[in-house]
Amino acid sequence: MDYYGSQITKLIQQLSALPGIGGKSAQRLAFHIVNMPVEQVKHLAETILEAREHICYCRECCTLTDQEICPICSNPVRDKKTIMVVESSRDLAAYEKTGKYNGVYHVLQGAISPLLGIGPGDIRLKELMQRLQGDVEEVIIATNSSLEGETTAMYISKLIKPTGIRVSRIASGVPVGGDLEYIDEMTLLRALEGRVEL
Repeated sequence: MDYYGSQITKLIQQLSALPGIGGKSAQRLAFHIVNMPVEQVKHLAETILEAREHICYCRECCTLTDQEICPICSNPVRDKKTIMVVESSRDLAAYEKTGKYNGVYHVLQGAISPLLGIGPGDIRLKELMQRLQGDVEEVIIATNSSLEGETTAMYISKLIKPTGIRVSRIASGVPVGGDLEYIDEMTLLRALEGRVEL
């Protein structure tokens, strides 16, 4: 049933299609946007369009960035011999917040999930293996502690082991079924420091 008219209903429907936004949150956001000054709304819309047009994947680590190579990969101080493999750019940001990791990352943009039809070819594994042709000493696998994350970690471990590169997995401290982006910095730091070789 249409309570507000087609424009507001359409806005609510579009907002509720975003991940993590339910019907009530979408309604609250829609009313907030409608009550914002027109210039602010235009600026918000332009910012969304610009982000969509200019954000791409880093040529080296596959994280989201607005440059060809992201700030982490282009930083000469970072240890390029250590690569931490994460599922998403949100996970990368969670580890960066600890301020204790000085290596570089590789963002898979997903995890292996046969139930969802996501196989090894659907995530950024080929790019990871190409990076390992360079001077890499250790790969830290920091995928989530979910079934998909563990499956992905084991698959990556089996791929890398024959190369002779050290492969480690983040330690416990990250709860099973937990997503890295929601875990506090201390827990992430303990998990990083207590990683074990696979």
